[in-house]
Amino acid sequence: MTPTSLPATDGLLRQTLGEWRIGLVAWRLLVLQTAHPAVAAGTARYSTYRAHPWRRIEHTMDSGSRLFFAGPEERQREVARLERAHRRIRGTDDAGRPYSAEDPEVRAWVMVTLYEAMTAMRELSGDPLEPTELDALYAEFTEVCAALGIPGEFLPATAADVPAYVDRTVREVLEVGDQVRYLLFEMLREAPAPRRLGRLRPVWPLVRTVAASVLTSLTVADLPPAWHERFGMPRTRTAAALSWTLHRGMRQVMTRLPDRLRYRGQSGDDEQAAGKQPASRRPMAAPSLPRPRTYDSRPARLEAFFRQVLDQTGDGRVDSADLQAMVHNVCWQLELPVEREDRLYAAFESWWEQLREGMDADGDGAVECAEFVSAMLGGIDRDPEYLDRGLGPAVRVLFRTADTDSSGYLCADEYRVLFGGPRVHPAELNDAFRQLDGDGDGRISEEEFVAAFVDFFTARADTAAGVALLGRP
Repeated sequence: MTPTSLPATDGLLRQTLGEWRIGLVAWRLLVLQTAHPAVAAGTARYSTYRAHPWRRIEHTMDSGSRLFFAGPEERQREVARLERAHRRIRGTDDAGRPYSAEDPEVRAWVMVTLYEAMTAMRELSGDPLEPTELDALYAEFTEVCAALGIPGEFLPATAADVPAYVDRTVREVLEVGDQVRYLLFEMLREAPAPRRLGRLRPVWPLVRTVAASVLTSLTVADLPPAWHERFGMPRTRTAAALSWTLHRGMRQVMTRLPDRLRYRGQSGDDEQAAGKQPASRRPMAAPSLPRPRTYDSRPARLEAFFRQVLDQTGDGRVDSADLQAMVHNVCWQLELPVEREDRLYAAFESWWEQLREGMDADGDGAVECAEFVSAMLGGIDRDPEYLDRGLGPAVRVLFRTADTDSSGYLCADEYRVLFGGPRVHPAELNDAFRQLDGDGDGRISEEEFVAAFVDFFTARADTAAGVALLGRP
């Protein structure tokens, strides 16, 4: 057994959640969570899963690993990080109902669906947990809920009470709205290719079409009976046969594998301890980069910035929630104390106010791509200090936030943490860092950092160093 596998004595919760076949019920879990009106409203307003689905999934998996597989100290850090993120998710949905990510009833539902997914995985595979095992699993599960600060009165009292709780919530609370329909029928059909596909990227359109069809059929088949009855989504014979084949077949395969293949690794630290390099950090061949262009490349660059960076929620419009999502992504990577998070949120909110006042031509409270590109170019060409009044202060706070060791400089590692992500190849980031490091001392000063952002928005040609700021010349 290698250090990357879950030991058989590591608790029933970790064993169950750590099996790779938990992925078969993962989409079912997301659908049940998102069908809660408060979750749907928060997702529609703040989630980045439409524009950045793979990054969102990576964050969710990373958070789950910290909550369920890490030690007490790391779990507590993750709880604090989630609390900081959730306190900003609140508002009123389209029906005029208030919602908040801090609502204990909503948080309880989200967590119970995870426990229910683990038991469903076993039931659907023909190997249900015994009552004593359910009690043990639920006891471990409620320990995590207690660490998250969810009051016990909002949770089912015992494992035996969970099925009735789920059935009642499905029948009385859940709704099938746009967010649920998107998860079930659209998301995978339009998801971009994961970066790790490498040379297989050309076949992704075919793969995702087949995968989306299979996943939709499997998810609908596996949802609770109350769901089928209330929302008119029958469990067809074909879907039932697919579910039976996949769940039981996967069980037969996985239970015969050694632990190192049956269970997913606990963390990148485990791989390092085993003398391995985490997959996301393994050397990759540098991609071929396009030749510099000689025409005014600002419009295309600004449009790409709008779609890839600003429009975090993927709805084609940018508002305050999108900039909050940008800050959330930075804070997630850096694990900042609350006071530094607040400064960063405030700086980007100020930038948003400048964008809204100068670009929201139709007064609808949001900025569309054409409005952004036109107003940004007009502001830059008309006023040399245009960026200094809005973006500049936000960029300076961003630099000081990313400078985690307070050295006054960004080293290569800090730069990669700030701008890295599923859409950017590591080699591109390394190349961008070298271009911005004008004096070659292996670090970027605050003034170099600000100048790079100015170049990114103002340079007419792609030869300026700052054009490579985000790793995409």
